[in-house]
Amino acid sequence: MSAEKTGAENPGSGQGIEAVDLEAGYGRIEVLHGLSLAAEPGEIVAVVGANGAGKSTLLRALSGLIAPTAGRVRLGGADVTGRGPEAIAAAGLAHVPENRLVFPTLTVDDNLTLGAWTRRRDKAGLRQRRERVLEYFPRLADRLGQAAGTLSGGEQQMLSIGRGLMARPSVLVLDEPSLGLAPRVVREIFATLGRLRSAEGLAIVLVEQNVRAAFKVADRATVLDRGRVLLEGVPSDLLADDRVQQAYLGGGYAVD
Repeated sequence: MSAEKTGAENPGSGQGIEAVDLEAGYGRIEVLHGLSLAAEPGEIVAVVGANGAGKSTLLRALSGLIAPTAGRVRLGGADVTGRGPEAIAAAGLAHVPENRLVFPTLTVDDNLTLGAWTRRRDKAGLRQRRERVLEYFPRLADRLGQAAGTLSGGEQQMLSIGRGLMARPSVLVLDEPSLGLAPRVVREIFATLGRLRSAEGLAIVLVEQNVRAAFKVADRATVLDRGRVLLEGVPSDLLADDRVQQAYLGGGYAVD
C-alpha cells in the first residue's frame, strides 16, 4: 500500500478546525484573549510567537485539555467547545504534545496501538493503519519490538506523530516537533508533514519555534503575541515583515 494516496481513504478527512474569539487560561490567569484561527483540510498553518505568547495553551484549548472560558472551537463545522479530550479525539483531532511523551517502557508497537484507542474495535482497520503509519516512518518498522524509551530523540518524535495518526484523525496539532532534534531529522519530519497534508488531506496546526523550518512547509502562518494574533498571512510575506525579522531572525521583539 502506498502512502501517497488521497485523503478519501481516511474516514475523517475533509474536516478542518476553527477557533473563534477564543479565551482560555489557567485559573485566574487568562492567556488567550479573543484569538481566532482556522486550518482547512489539506493545509498546514504554522503558529509562532515568543515564549509565553500562548501557543501551547491554544493547542490545549483546541484538543480539550483545558476548557475555553469564552469563544468557540469547531471541528469539521461541529461545535466541540468544552468537550473533553477523549471526545474531541474521537471526533477527529490528534494532539502531538511537546517533548514527545511516548510511553518509554512500552514497545513501539504498543505505543502505536494505544494511539488507536478510539478505534480499538476495528481490528482490521488497526492493522491497515499501522502499515500506513510505518510507510510514513519506515525507521519504526525495524523497531516495533523495541522499548520506546531506547529510541533516539528523532525516532521518538516520529513515534509520537505516528501514534497520533493511528486514530485516523482529520486534524493534527503539533507542539514544537523540532525541539532538540538535529537539522537533518527536522527536515525529514517536516517533509513527512507535507506528505500528510497532501496524501491524508489533514488540517495541520503546527506550533514551532524554528520559524524558518515551519515557514518552509506551511501554507499560512499566524504570529501570536501575549495571547493575541499579531500577524497572519502567507509565510513569504511574514518573513519580509520587520517585526518577524526582529523577533525570530535577529534583534528584539518589536510590537506596534
